Amino acid sequence: MTATDNEASCTPSPRLYSYDLAPTKKDGRRWGAYNVFTLWANDVHSLGNYAFAIGLFALGLNVWGILAAFLLASVLLFLLLTLSGYMGHKAGVPFPVMSRIAFGTKGAQIPAAVRGIVAIAWFGIQTYLASSVLNTLLVAMFPALRKLEAHTVLGLSLLGWLTFLVLWLVQVLIVSYGMHVIRRYMAVAAPTTLITMFGLAVWMFARADWSISPSTAEPLTGAAMWLQVLQGAALWVVIYGTFVLNFCDFTRSAKSRRSIVGGNLVGIPVNMLFFATIVVVLSGAQFKLNGRVITSPADIVQTIPNTFLLAAASVALVLLTIAVNLLANFVAPIYVLVNLFPRRLNFRRAGLVSAVIGIVILPWNLYDNPVVVNYFLGGLGALLGPLFGVIMADYWLLRRTRVNVPDLYTEQAQGEYHYRRGYNPKAVWAFVPSAAIAVVLALVPAFGAASGFSWFIGAALGAVIYAAIGDRDPDGRDVDGESIAVAAE
Repeated sequence: MTATDNEASCTPSPRLYSYDLAPTKKDGRRWGAYNVFTLWANDVHSLGNYAFAIGLFALGLNVWGILAAFLLASVLLFLLLTLSGYMGHKAGVPFPVMSRIAFGTKGAQIPAAVRGIVAIAWFGIQTYLASSVLNTLLVAMFPALRKLEAHTVLGLSLLGWLTFLVLWLVQVLIVSYGMHVIRRYMAVAAPTTLITMFGLAVWMFARADWSISPSTAEPLTGAAMWLQVLQGAALWVVIYGTFVLNFCDFTRSAKSRRSIVGGNLVGIPVNMLFFATIVVVLSGAQFKLNGRVITSPADIVQTIPNTFLLAAASVALVLLTIAVNLLANFVAPIYVLVNLFPRRLNFRRAGLVSAVIGIVILPWNLYDNPVVVNYFLGGLGALLGPLFGVIMADYWLLRRTRVNVPDLYTEQAQGEYHYRRGYNPKAVWAFVPSAAIAVVLALVPAFGAASGFSWFIGAALGAVIYAAIGDRDPDGRDVDGESIAVAAE
């Protein structure tokens, strides 16, 4: 059976199929290389990523060490995201459905749930961080608002509640119009972000008399430096461990493989080195000026003496954080919820449910609690590597890219992905031990030296175990989903 054979062997089940979960038609897909590039132009330049990268400077990496770490990380991410993106382009399905290939029609809830929980928590946290930037801007422009910061409700000031709810509502409205509006928002936000960060770096470079400090007063050298370079690169990949899983949520609408490769090439290696250059300029210039290591670009924005420029930079940071949130933390849980309740939820309703959960968990309290961030979210993040390993090994090694798309939507016992009552026990057997090892490495202090590599170790173990015990299917049916597909957004 070839990829052009549109005969569905089984009838789609309403518990597995809906408009939002259906494969996208190949004709009419709109995401080109520029749209893929804007994913990374927005997501890479997030406040959280800048805090991480500037932290490398604070830990003692010099300018060249930081650039080396990001060069290595970008090459790894380009390869991983291209492999994941190809899957989405061929099958045209979102991540919860893609997971059914390896884990089964019911077992797919395992990887989808892990990805969704992490995303919802970070959606709330990122909205809170953006609201903090907006708070600073409003107080600078209207000092009388400072009195609203004196009163708190559930751990957040009244001004904080106001700005959080405003940004929360903006994101809900954008998502309510679907993926095509998200795509348009990213297309506008990406150049705004790049121009703003470039302008901020040039301004700081000029303030430092057109030179920067190449490192802190006590830079790492020798083996310690190279270990930090490797750990920094590995941790940067871990940050994108969520995206390498659900990249198919976006590439299912890609026009071609070429657009994925082109967008990834400019958006990852080129854009990430641009990002790293801005980091070293901001960090090195600030350190040269007063010997202080900043923690975020927001620290520099707050020092801009001109009110208009301060407002413009702050708004750009808010727009950027919204873009990052939409991409990394909003789309994924929406598809997870639609996958759980396809007959009750569509894209818009699931977005509202996800956003409400993002408020109920009081994300500012999560962010201010290092135990929650490090152990709960860190532990869940460590699970993403083994999931990626199992899914990639199943698709690329065992199935050799053959996918029977219509069977992803059937509950009939003869369906190719029904396995054992909807679960693939061999995928679970590969996932559990590799996940346990990854979590231990990530969270137990005794393994601190290896913690930064937990994602890679978990992914490798998951892939190797599943490749060893999984069922090879060289004669598997390769059937596209055109017969049950819907128009791409």
